[in-house]
Formats: sequence, structure tokens, C-alpha cells
Amino acid sequence: MLEFNFNWKRLSAAAGITFRNFYFRLYDKAMGSEEVIDFLKALTRHIRGPLLIVWDRLPAHRSRLVQEFLGYSEGHIETEYLPGYAPELNPVEYIWGYWKQHELPNVCPKSYWELDARARKALRRMRRKPTLVAAFWKQSSLCLD
Repeated sequence: MLEFNFNWKRLSAAAGITFRNFYFRLYDKAMGSEEVIDFLKALTRHIRGPLLIVWDRLPAHRSRLVQEFLGYSEGHIETEYLPGYAPELNPVEYIWGYWKQHELPNVCPKSYWELDARARKALRRMRRKPTLVAAFWKQSSLCLD
């Protein structure tokens, strides 16, 4: 029996990818400036060296609040933007595609909390597969050819 009562809040995701791993955070609301800053703070706790953030043109990425935060980083965090309408160049988009198509396609959660737990578990499982992370990079680089 299929139960349909998708009345829960929004579940948004943020991710950053290195050549060996990816980092993610899930949020129970739409991505805004505060969530972007929270994610950047989390990245700086996990990755000690300087960061180059390559992101799309989400309004929150360009917001005054985020730009001020980046200014306070004193060069520790540098940013570049992807060209408009080029998600295929972003390896993080391949994380989300794989996650939706291979890890969560038959998940029918009964609550927001179950969706959150299943989504996190799937992302953690994906993160433990270095060849999968490498494939996300390879797929985005193929689009440059």
C-alpha cells in the first residue's frame, strides 16, 4: 500500500567535494545566506588549508552577508563562479544525481524525520566509496572536452 502524505517541510542540501571525499549538510529549510555561511564554517573545520569554492549563482552565494563572511576569512576562502546554465561542470551536481537515482529512488518516508535520516545515511554510504567520488570529478571533466 502506497501512503502519500508529503506535508513536511523542505529538505535542502549543501555539498563540497575534494578529490578524495565530499562533505555535506542537510537543512530543514531553503538554502539562504545563513545556511551557506554555516556550511562554509563546517568546511573550514574539516579542511585546514585554503579553500577554493566554485559554485553556481544561487542568490545566497552572492548575498551581502556571505560576501562579508568571505571578507573576514582574510583570503582563506576564495570563490569562483561556474558559467551560467552549466550544471554539468559542477561535480556536486553528480553527487545529487547519483543520490536521487541510485540511493533514494524507492524511498517512501512516512515523515520528514525519516526522510532526513535515510538521506543522511545514503550520503554517508556514498562518501565511503572513493571510486564513486572520483567518478563525479571524471564526469564533470568530460563535459570540458
